[in-house]
Amino acid sequence: MEITKVAIVGLGTVGTGVARLLLEHGDRFTRHAGRTLWLEKAVVSDLKKPRDVELPKGVLTDKLSDVTGNPEIKAVVQLIGGLEPDRTIMLKLLESGKDVITANKALLAEHGPELFDRARELGRSIAFEASVAGGIPIVAAIGQCLSSNEIRSLHGILNGTCNFIVSQMDHHGASYDDALREAQRRGYAEADPTMDVDGSDAAQKLSILAHLAFGARVHWRDIPREGIQNLQAADLKFARELGFRIKLLAVAQLVGDQLELHVAPQLVRLGSPLADVRDAYNAVRVVGDAVGKVWFHGLGAGQMPTASAVVADLIDTVVGRTAITFRTLELWSQRPARVAPRDFGMAESRFYLRFDVDDHPGVLSEITGILGRHGISIASVIQHEPTAGAGDAVPLVIMTHVTQQGAADKAVAEIDKLNSVRGRSVRIRVHE
Repeated sequence: MEITKVAIVGLGTVGTGVARLLLEHGDRFTRHAGRTLWLEKAVVSDLKKPRDVELPKGVLTDKLSDVTGNPEIKAVVQLIGGLEPDRTIMLKLLESGKDVITANKALLAEHGPELFDRARELGRSIAFEASVAGGIPIVAAIGQCLSSNEIRSLHGILNGTCNFIVSQMDHHGASYDDALREAQRRGYAEADPTMDVDGSDAAQKLSILAHLAFGARVHWRDIPREGIQNLQAADLKFARELGFRIKLLAVAQLVGDQLELHVAPQLVRLGSPLADVRDAYNAVRVVGDAVGKVWFHGLGAGQMPTASAVVADLIDTVVGRTAITFRTLELWSQRPARVAPRDFGMAESRFYLRFDVDDHPGVLSEITGILGRHGISIASVIQHEPTAGAGDAVPLVIMTHVTQQGAADKAVAEIDKLNSVRGRSVRIRVHE
């Protein structure tokens, strides 16, 4: 049986999972790859650090040159996070003749054009299934399985940390801070969770999917995004009362010949598949012109789900499938973008609006008057009795009919200046 030697750079949580799969299930991969995948080297920064996997003698090293200088190693799984030194290491691996498998979505979202151009120049490939949704095979699905379709839209829950936090708040009544601490305790959230909770992580993943599905070339920082860090229990409660749940959604959809992109909390109707996605799970709904709606659901993070996607990429790479796809798709190439981003101010949606207002006559007419001047029609209104300790302030919830994002933003900004409105209002899109 032919042997193909491979290496791992970075033996953290996912790297350990990859090593465990290669060492414990070699026969399984031999059947799929038609050859033995031999773990030759695992590069780490600290040789003395305890490991959760027992490696054969001589595999562990702290020298990248043991990989780049070994021509028998054909493919390398690179699992270091962040931008540097990961970018430099990937370039060194490519330049030493290695094909690379990565799970680093931040690196691809930031430096994809440079890295993919260099790989093409060198006749090498980069595989990245695990960079977007952990164990969900969404990259292969869009790039290969759905290639007969024009993709019309993508709607996804792409950040398991946020979904876990919102699920804890919604289903268990946890405060945001308590839910975040629990996510950190379980390993779903980093010590600094900013990139997750402010929507940046989901925007990075969305930029990759938008490039795959639509040929868009939009930097993730240019995608309009809101996070969950300001989400309040009151809005989760009102959403349920209205027949919805709140989820952090990443959206890419064609509107005419332009692409609408955004990441934000949205009201999702109870009973729909997206509303039922709980805890650290991810889900993506893809709509193609031929296939219609297709759903993908599974764990979007974690050691073994992500390792599953990494090893699948490794198998595709060593048997040559990745090289064919890599050349054909020409990802992050110099070809012009197939679609331009749409002005987000023109994006249309229904909106959930909540204001804390004085319980005085005329307040509702003031607010509805402003909405009317901006062309926003009201679908329903909820106003409960004041609660104990709230003083004269009462929550006023308004559901609008479809209107443009820009009109809603301007109307809410004007309403926030009213003397009868306490604090900043809440504005959340409604997913239909």
